[in-house]
Amino acid sequence: MSEYEWKFSTIGGKNRVNIKSGEDIKHLGELDQKLWTVLSSPVSGLEFDAKTLKMLDSDNDGRIHVNEVVQAAQWITSVINDPDLLLKKEDVLPFSAFNKENPDGKRLLASAKQILSNLGLKKDSISVADTDDSIAIFAKTALNGDGIITEQSTDDEALKKTIAECIASMGSKTDRSGLPGIDADMIEAFYGALASFAAWKKAADDDKEAIFPYGDGTADAYSAVNTIKAKVADYFMRCKLSAFSKDSTSALDVSVSRIEAISDKDLSACDDMISQYPLASITSNGALPIDERVNPVWQATFSSLKALVFDKDFKGAKEITEDQWKSVLAKFGAYEAWLGSKAGAEVEGLGLDEVKALLKADQKAALLKLIDDDKALESESVSIDEVNKLLHLYRDFYTFLCNFVSFKDFYNPDEKAIFQAGELYIDERCCELCLKVPDMGPHNASTGLSGMYILYCNCVNKITGATMIIAAVMTDGDVADLREGKHGLFYDRAGAEWDATVFKIVENPISIRQAFWAPYNKLGRYIENTIEKRAAEKDSKVTSDLTSKVDAPAEKKQPFDIAKFAGIFAAVGMAVAGIGVALKAMAQSLADFKLYQWLILIAVIMLVISGPSMILAWLKLRKRNLSPLLNANGWAINASVKVNISFGATLTEVGKAPLKAEPDPFADKTPFWKQVLKWLFILFIIYWTLYTSNLLYKITKVEYFNYDAKQKAKKELLKQNAAPEPEAMLILKSTDFKA
Repeated sequence: MSEYEWKFSTIGGKNRVNIKSGEDIKHLGELDQKLWTVLSSPVSGLEFDAKTLKMLDSDNDGRIHVNEVVQAAQWITSVINDPDLLLKKEDVLPFSAFNKENPDGKRLLASAKQILSNLGLKKDSISVADTDDSIAIFAKTALNGDGIITEQSTDDEALKKTIAECIASMGSKTDRSGLPGIDADMIEAFYGALASFAAWKKAADDDKEAIFPYGDGTADAYSAVNTIKAKVADYFMRCKLSAFSKDSTSALDVSVSRIEAISDKDLSACDDMISQYPLASITSNGALPIDERVNPVWQATFSSLKALVFDKDFKGAKEITEDQWKSVLAKFGAYEAWLGSKAGAEVEGLGLDEVKALLKADQKAALLKLIDDDKALESESVSIDEVNKLLHLYRDFYTFLCNFVSFKDFYNPDEKAIFQAGELYIDERCCELCLKVPDMGPHNASTGLSGMYILYCNCVNKITGATMIIAAVMTDGDVADLREGKHGLFYDRAGAEWDATVFKIVENPISIRQAFWAPYNKLGRYIENTIEKRAAEKDSKVTSDLTSKVDAPAEKKQPFDIAKFAGIFAAVGMAVAGIGVALKAMAQSLADFKLYQWLILIAVIMLVISGPSMILAWLKLRKRNLSPLLNANGWAINASVKVNISFGATLTEVGKAPLKAEPDPFADKTPFWKQVLKWLFILFIIYWTLYTSNLLYKITKVEYFNYDAKQKAKKELLKQNAAPEPEAMLILKSTDFKA
């Protein structure tokens, strides 16, 4: 159990540790892991400096865990004098802030001064900008501890040339200075290739007659033989088939019809087709002509082969047999085996003479010593990298803690959490709670548990062509016009514009106000859809009836049945009378209501309709939780991240137009009769309200409408246990009641 006295604040419905000092950061390792808001987070997809995140991910597994955060806290608070400086989130660290009593702090101070010296700067502080450009830091250094040497690593011109030739042959690795260089492994491979290539060439010199049967022309002759070898084998097989079946000779040779098929074309463009024809005309003795009687497409190759091989082996011959051809192939056996044993091809481009010169100079030991001298500075170079890490954590670590140990930044209206990707403008609103979605799979499985109204959008940056998916949480306004396919505009944290298109909606209550009107909106949509459906059905039926009447023969008209219609009229009359009696009874009972009673009645009716929806919305809004969305993005959330009603209202800004605006010149004009009808209806409502609340009497002072006298008369009739008959009502209405 930690003896350090932690301070807690209630944030997002949870008591979370409140990191308010450098001492809190220094003792972070003592905080019970169960009290951390986050146990691990991904490195990618966050609105945070990528280099800082990579530095925090010490094991390079793509995630930042609690133990890695604790290690970073212990390290940074040990190498600076005052841990409270971390809360300032500055990117410039003065030399006076280094803890010289700590060996690492002292070493880092020396490295910081070395960095400024390499950059040619003179000042008593160092910044993130100074340490971020490693190429600039090491640009003028001969040796920098990375185990790679460049031409700049030595003043010896011979070594410079050898390094350049090694790079030309073996490739290169990039030195910290940004220049191409070589390491120890490349040097070993280079000298191994030099030795192998020289030995391979020496083997040919030791047995020239066997390996090069045609002298300096052996390579060209071998190439020509390989080019035409398959075609020669095809020719000899055709001759054998012709000898086997005399009648097949014409089929095996070039038929006139095949030549006629291309005779009307540009034959100079038909090389591919002509090359498929036999190498030469089939002969009875099966010999291959080696003069100009071969297929014209293969003539150039044959001419080269004749000059290099046939004129030497079969001087004066006009044709050769298959056995003679096989003897030619056999002569290349040793050459072919020598080619197969080729080694050191990487350095072949240097030429045999240069290879021998490099082997004779033997600068391998000097190059490897240069590598050792460079590696001797490794600790200094690592310290320079650690200074860069120190500057990044000095600036960013407290911000990271406010998004990891607690979610202080998320609940702070003046800050943005590192998982908030930007703002989505859609449907006259701005959604500030937007998350990047690397994979929809986890979101499809778990985001329904959040209890939030979520718009999933495909976003495209038209300038760069980049695409991404975001989840935008809607926490205020109406949902009537939100649907899949609706377009919006997304601005990322850097201010870049992305065209956004909604492709999925997770529906949940947005607010109590929206839940109050939800039943009426649903009823309105239901009535509208029903009317449209019935109208469409009626239109279809009328059209069908008209069509059938046009197509069908005329039917005999039925005689008018007065009894039938009398019955219908009687039934309708009884129904109207019944409805009238019911309405009359309702009106008589409502006539006794006063104004406040009417208001209470209306409120009760609306509460009955909207109450269940509001209660359900209130229960869900209290449980809104961001954790399922973050978990779907790879976070290991250790505590709920509630988004209650008041906080949620700050995450979505609804556009508000001014009350005063110029009139719409294209607005529909209301007909005069509609205006008259509207005012008559308003006057009737006013009259009825005044009448039922006994205000009309007080305004007009007319005794005829004495409400109290009427009520007394009605009570007297009720005492007599007799319902007022129509005649009695007439007498009652015609009597002048005096107050």
